[in-house]
Amino acid sequence: MLSYDRIVRAGNEIKGKIHRTPLFHSTTFSNMFSCDVYFKMENFQKTGSFKSRGAMEKFSTLTAEQKKNGVITASAGNHAQGVAFAASYYGVDAKIVMPETTPPAKVNAVQSYGGTVILKGNSYDEAHEYAVQVSVDEKREFIEAYNDEDVIAGQGTIGLEILEDVKPDIVIVPIGGGGLISGISFAIKSKNKDIKIIGVESEKANAMELSIKEGKIVPYTSNDTIADGIAVKYPGNITFELVKKYVDGVVTVSDENIAYALFKLLEREKVLVEPSGAAGLAALFENKIDVKGKKVVIVLSGGNVNFLLLSNIIYRALEMENKLLRLEFNLPDHPGIMEKIVNAISSSGANIYHAEVDNLNKDTPIGYQYLLFTINILDKSRIDELLGSLDKLGYKYRIIG
Repeated sequence: MLSYDRIVRAGNEIKGKIHRTPLFHSTTFSNMFSCDVYFKMENFQKTGSFKSRGAMEKFSTLTAEQKKNGVITASAGNHAQGVAFAASYYGVDAKIVMPETTPPAKVNAVQSYGGTVILKGNSYDEAHEYAVQVSVDEKREFIEAYNDEDVIAGQGTIGLEILEDVKPDIVIVPIGGGGLISGISFAIKSKNKDIKIIGVESEKANAMELSIKEGKIVPYTSNDTIADGIAVKYPGNITFELVKKYVDGVVTVSDENIAYALFKLLEREKVLVEPSGAAGLAALFENKIDVKGKKVVIVLSGGNVNFLLLSNIIYRALEMENKLLRLEFNLPDHPGIMEKIVNAISSSGANIYHAEVDNLNKDTPIGYQYLLFTINILDKSRIDELLGSLDKLGYKYRIIG
């Protein structure tokens, strides 16, 4: 049974095998939200996420026979790496079933820890179903990602560390299947029931929020989210009961604000997280939680971001802040015209990030040339200055949004 002493034992068991991650105070975000903001840096954890804690604790409970038979799990990323890492530490053969759509970087990461990857199905749920069948056929121990009290105890060690470092008013935790927030909330509430625990889901993968409202476990209605680390179709029966009892509220956030929170962490704190890890901060940007004047801990649950997605997020965030502008032109194909456009851009203090010239564009009239400039610019006032200069030149342009 899960207990506070069980979590303390987990902390002692995994000590030295994983990192004791730092709690970082952010002056920038404290000033921005009129509170004291602390980040629990699980993105600095071994394998890049909190999942190593639960996996390592689970392996410590396996019998000699279970270790001999090997283990298997299903995961789209972070849990897979945690299990592969723990299996390598304990010398246990591990098979990891991942959806066929898993990015190569995540597959390579699991393999680098010694796990055998099996690509099966188009979703986590299909991969999970296949992994369960293999566990039966090969007598392998199936390692649950979140709906397991040993795993939950391992994740609960984060709560112990938070209480050792600070006395918070609010702790904000991303929710996928609920293992992370179950462990943290149990550990913290066992010592101080006045500390509020708030869970955050993507509004496109909000199974826990829906389940709490319905009073029973129900699936999310979408899954079209960039926060794949918390896109779990159903909460676990164990985690659902723990969340109902120990979590004070569950809120949802948009992918747009998750992306923006990720960008601001990178820009202002030089901290890289994955979209799931940025969900807690996104809740502050959406004003979903009353934090004014409070001491707030936000768990940054992981840092295993897809770099192609990251580049897109940075690009979009710069657009949102009016620091990136795309201008499309159809100009008379005469010498010197492009130079005038470039000079106008330069005079506004902007930098041309990318330029494209296409005289073969089928929509470009004969005798004209198509130009597309992507411009890095300081702020909205400089954009207005640039557009004014272009208007004076008399050439037609279109802002691409």
